[in-house]
Amino acid sequence: MDDKRKNKIIEEIKNIVNNNIDLKKDPTDEDIENIITETVFEKSKENYLTLSEKKEIIKTVFNSMRRLDILQPLIEDKSITEIMINGPNNIFIERNGKITKLEIVFQDEKKLENIIHSIVSKVNRSINQSSPTVDARLSDGSRMNAVLPPIALNGPILTIRKFPEKPMTIDELINLKSLDKKTAKVLESMVKAKYNIFICGGTGSGKTTFLNALSNFIPCDERIITIEDSAELQIVNVPNIVRLETRDANTEGKGEISIKHLIRTSLRMRPDRIIVGEVRGPEALDMLQAMNTGHDGSLSTGHANSTRDMLSRLETMVLSGAAMPLDAIRQQIASAIDIIIHLGRLRDKSRRILRIDEILGYEDGEIQLNPLFEFIEKSETYDKRIIGSLERTENEMKNTSKLKMAGIFVEL
Repeated sequence: MDDKRKNKIIEEIKNIVNNNIDLKKDPTDEDIENIITETVFEKSKENYLTLSEKKEIIKTVFNSMRRLDILQPLIEDKSITEIMINGPNNIFIERNGKITKLEIVFQDEKKLENIIHSIVSKVNRSINQSSPTVDARLSDGSRMNAVLPPIALNGPILTIRKFPEKPMTIDELINLKSLDKKTAKVLESMVKAKYNIFICGGTGSGKTTFLNALSNFIPCDERIITIEDSAELQIVNVPNIVRLETRDANTEGKGEISIKHLIRTSLRMRPDRIIVGEVRGPEALDMLQAMNTGHDGSLSTGHANSTRDMLSRLETMVLSGAAMPLDAIRQQIASAIDIIIHLGRLRDKSRRILRIDEILGYEDGEIQLNPLFEFIEKSETYDKRIIGSLERTENEMKNTSKLKMAGIFVEL
């Protein structure tokens, strides 16, 4: 069946179903699906439909009426990692690191906007003309961002970052060659010894995935507080865990709960460690102070193009919320963070650890970095896949006191 004929039948069935539904009775999903199924089978008497065509039309009509329309199959497809919708007629997906444009389109701009409203309302968020942007989380844990006109010039914009049902482990990252077993053992030892670790990288470099993997090295007898804009972390081996999520202001501009507020609240919850999903503003100072006041082993991430660039960004974040001398800020950063890890996405779309630096302290107006591991590119295959590995530098690790206090001995 060609698309034109199929779309015509779908529209006819939707109209028939809408006319046959008694909304006053508040029909369930099962009621709707039964009516759609009956209608499709009746329709097939006029226009012959194969069994597979009937199933496809039933699912399409049901998704349109009770789910997320053409977006629903994309969300259910586990091979898709990113969905990018630039207005009703431009839908892109990322699969296996490759971005492709789909042929499907939304019925119109209003349909897409209604779907966005449906998504955000289920997670107690709102989006409207006065507040035309929103970040939210879907029921399956996927992260979404939406922007409405007139801010978005080419129609409603929807971006969904999907995450695997099961968090990726270090062993899986080793299989993907993001790092090797020796480096993984070093990082495991650092997490268990309560080094404060900061992960940085660009968009889509795998920061959240890597933070998840590291978090699962935390001993199961500790108490963890996780703080996120939209809850994404999947820490499965620690039973004593508290998950906190920010809240936007309401239509009256009240009720906002920020990461900064949640960090301060978490300090009264007797945490062994605090994990901040991502710092991007003045809450950086609260995170650094928490690390400096007995909450060793804390973890966080941030956007940056290198380890040195991340330090500069942290300075800017702190300055955006506090009038502090630059020297004092740099001393805070140098004393709070022990290890900084830079992740990157290479030209072949693979995600790798590019560098692991130890922060030695603050001296001569600069935060001193000691590179411990560095990614070395060696060659590439005929199909442009990069061959390289994370290599140990010749620099000796200086801050080994936490490893010794924890009774951990690892070859560095």
